[in-house]
Amino acid sequence: MTSLQDAKAPANEVVLEAIGLTKHFPVRRRLRDLFSSSEKKAVHAVDDVHLTLRRGKVVALVGESGSGKSTVARLLAQLYPRTDGDIQLHGESTRVKGGSAFRGYAARVQMIFQDPFASLNPVHTIRYHLTRALQIHGHAGRTEADLEAALTDLLGRVSLTPPERYLDKFPHELSGGQRQRVAIARALGARPEALLADEPVSMLDVSIRLGVLNLLRDLKERLNLAILYITHDIASARYFADETMVMYAGRMVEGGDSETVTQTPAHPYTRLLIASAPDPDRLTGDLDPTEEDRGNGEPPSLIDPPSGCRFHPRCPAAMPRCSTDLPVPLTIGDAPGHWAACWLYDVPEGAGK
Repeated sequence: MTSLQDAKAPANEVVLEAIGLTKHFPVRRRLRDLFSSSEKKAVHAVDDVHLTLRRGKVVALVGESGSGKSTVARLLAQLYPRTDGDIQLHGESTRVKGGSAFRGYAARVQMIFQDPFASLNPVHTIRYHLTRALQIHGHAGRTEADLEAALTDLLGRVSLTPPERYLDKFPHELSGGQRQRVAIARALGARPEALLADEPVSMLDVSIRLGVLNLLRDLKERLNLAILYITHDIASARYFADETMVMYAGRMVEGGDSETVTQTPAHPYTRLLIASAPDPDRLTGDLDPTEEDRGNGEPPSLIDPPSGCRFHPRCPAAMPRCSTDLPVPLTIGDAPGHWAACWLYDVPEGAGK
């Protein structure tokens, strides 16, 4: 489905990059506030996000619900206008609003949505959905035979065979996993270079999640795709992604290769995410009864986010400077590329951590 040029493109080539990406949603003012001089408020959904997607690599973006992960994906897909920062496609700054420019961008950067039940129009067949994608991006061929061959190839790539079993069915006649595979096939119809997968398995049965992740991994390897994998399940990030970035309240707090981030987490929030996974010892009460349950609480309001580190109201290791100074990314030193935006690692030169 990719062009010969894409297939031969070098691995690790930077496809899509976010630099200082920021998105603030203005809050609708009440009637009585329209005539006042009060400052206009906004939801700080995403602040100063840096992200790089490379060919043949998967980057996982992990965090709680409401942390801004899906907003980052929609910004990269240019479904939302950005407040600040830059999005570069192959090193060139891009800002598209619609029309042919957006169609050209979407041909190279495609998004897979979370809900396969809502992403497909229930009144149209699978044939219509896939044909429409091929026609919009100019890959339907010139004859009916060309179109049928392209449809067969799309369904074959997502392991929906034989194709005649699925092409003339409606979305409600398929299972959740089959619908998500159709959504992936529709995205592949554009022959993209990057896929933005927004929690693609969170609404599927546990028994079929692994199959969809394996499909995406196979497509990444065969088509040399760059993939952004958004999830709240840090365990699946370790299994599926080459690199993991952790996001909290609109800001990146930790990043590095997936094995390091999930096995030796540095930021207290990342440790909280890993500790929140089911633990047999915790369920059977075999833990030390004196151990405190740390990290409880709710994420902060993004209309008026905390000063300094946004995690400090919940952090068990918070220091006075955490409430005043915004932490910068600091190198951990245990593995190449591992960093955390946490003042715990701001150690004077020559001192031990």
